[in-house]
Amino acid sequence: MISVEFASSYANPAGSPIRELFPYLNRPGMISFAGGYPSPSLFDAEGLQQAAQHAFADTAGSLQYGATEGSPALRQALAQLCAARGIQCDPSHLIVTTGSQQAFDLLVRVYIAPAASVYVETPAYPAAIQALRLAQARIHEVLVDEDGIDVDALQRQLEDAVPSDRPKLLYTVPTFSNPCGTLLTQSRREALVRLALKYEFLIIEDDPYGELAFSTSVPPPIYATGHVMAAADNPVVYLSSLSKTVAPALRVGWMLAPAEILRRCAIAKQTSDLCTSPLAQAVASRYLASSRYAAMVAGARDEYASRMRAMAHALRDELADTLTFFEPKGGMFVWAELARPMDMPRLFQAAVEQGVLYVPGDAFYPYEPRGQGMRLSFATPSTHEIAQGVRRLARALRLCADHRSSASR
Repeated sequence: MISVEFASSYANPAGSPIRELFPYLNRPGMISFAGGYPSPSLFDAEGLQQAAQHAFADTAGSLQYGATEGSPALRQALAQLCAARGIQCDPSHLIVTTGSQQAFDLLVRVYIAPAASVYVETPAYPAAIQALRLAQARIHEVLVDEDGIDVDALQRQLEDAVPSDRPKLLYTVPTFSNPCGTLLTQSRREALVRLALKYEFLIIEDDPYGELAFSTSVPPPIYATGHVMAAADNPVVYLSSLSKTVAPALRVGWMLAPAEILRRCAIAKQTSDLCTSPLAQAVASRYLASSRYAAMVAGARDEYASRMRAMAHALRDELADTLTFFEPKGGMFVWAELARPMDMPRLFQAAVEQGVLYVPGDAFYPYEPRGQGMRLSFATPSTHEIAQGVRRLARALRLCADHRSSASR
């Protein structure tokens, strides 16, 4: 066999800790709280089919190569969607990407050299950690509480850091974060922008869940705050996606950023996929133009709120003395922490044997996990499945606790 020497970052790469759970999903009767999948019952198949028929009517536009930056129709539709979220932007200010994960990967490629310092809210979205590891960045954890990033702690962290350890960028999901479901307050958003301006780092705002608010008013995106506070020197790059609101299979995301960043990301995208699928873009732009989007998102909010309440109720009924959590105000996730020490690998295997799947907390840390957490997604299972799955999780916890008590005797 030919001897192959891989690039150092790929010599022994770790895969996605969430994707590695997929084999368990095929087990009969498994109830999954693991993947952050939108519920298939909420997909507007009829509306998307109509949009696809319109897209196929323009074969030259939907089946040919397209512009790297994205189709004019979709960029216009996404700019209008941003305006509804409180962001005023011209379509030329954004680039369409193959999901928001590609947008983050492009940013890392054009902005982060090996050994560059980056700050990441922790617990954090695992794919962001994975991209930064492969870029050989130096990852620094920024702690969060129930209101998102602890900005006072971040300020002390920045003040204490030597210049070489100050970040080039800070990654955050400020609105219903993955995995914790936290919502960053407006005062913290403003304080975060002030810190970015003072210490000269980019804030990468990932916003896939912002429209999935249950019953609370949501502050405008940090990008909008940065524009008000800093205008042309806005230190925020905004990423979003249609994956959680329309359909993941479209693989349509976008990035709002300064022109010099967009130009470099477009060049990096040319070497990756040339352009996001013109057919997917045509379907997305037709769907957004059809006025079905708002009603579909409203329905998703109501359904996810119901499922979140079902999960919170079941956790309190079954596990009130065993774990702690807070109810998120939107999004798809509950973050739970065990109240007492537990053998976490044993617990995960016990849960699988009981027929329930979740994501262990260590997947969301770049280094050693803090505490004993788990991410539970309420988006995909029905309310009945949620109640049943929590009962299975409670049985797994009791089995592990019994084993621990027997072992200590």
